Amino acid sequence: MSTPLNGKTALVTGSTSGIGRAIADVLANRGVHVIVSGRNTERGARAVAEIREAGGKADFVQADLTSADSARTLAEQARSVTGQIDILVNNAGVFPEGATADTTEELFDAVYNTNVKAPFFLVAELVPGMVERGGGAVVNVSSFVADKAAPDRVAYSSSKAALNNLTKAWAKQYGPSGVRVNSVAPGAVVPEEVQAAIADDPRAAAAVDAVPARRFGLPREIAEAVAYLASDDAAFVHGAFLNVDGGASVA
Repeated sequence: MSTPLNGKTALVTGSTSGIGRAIADVLANRGVHVIVSGRNTERGARAVAEIREAGGKADFVQADLTSADSARTLAEQARSVTGQIDILVNNAGVFPEGATADTTEELFDAVYNTNVKAPFFLVAELVPGMVERGGGAVVNVSSFVADKAAPDRVAYSSSKAALNNLTKAWAKQYGPSGVRVNSVAPGAVVPEEVQAAIADDPRAAAAVDAVPARRFGLPREIAEAVAYLASDDAAFVHGAFLNVDGGASVA
């Protein structure tokens, strides 16, 4: 049985759709007051309404995480809603394709601003408060390509490797103060309704055949892993990298 997280508050970046939305739903179902965050206000409002209709607590804060200032502003606004943040989930990310020679400086900066800089400054703004209260949890959503060669997504895969290194540094820095920092590394994740639509696509079949699980992952499966790392069930888990990739990391 999953441990409830009643009374906790969480900021989940990039949570108006996809994996982030699933994380928000699962945490809210566990009793967490979730701050849903993303660029699209319409999707954010819909997410909050659906969470509340299901009996959960949620609010939306619009944010486009492209700079340190935008991260600081989001942290301040999130705190103003709930008073404090107990759980930070760094999920927002951009993942454009591009080999090295095809990656412009603007694209490189966009990837690193969202995938590395924003988590860095969100932690800088929110974790000191967790330290003062004697506990908290940070979960970084990484990727299985952080440790694999991805020549078609060089900037993206290297940014996730950087995030993994930050996970280690933060776990060592903040663990003694009661704040646990861990990472979840998803593999290929496709919503169930989309899986049905691409069932006959040869490229999808090849991707599925390449992993031991012989299927794509579902957003909720990533969300359950995040909820575990945020809960007291993972009280002795610091600096871990939980692969939720169907075995892609060992294939």
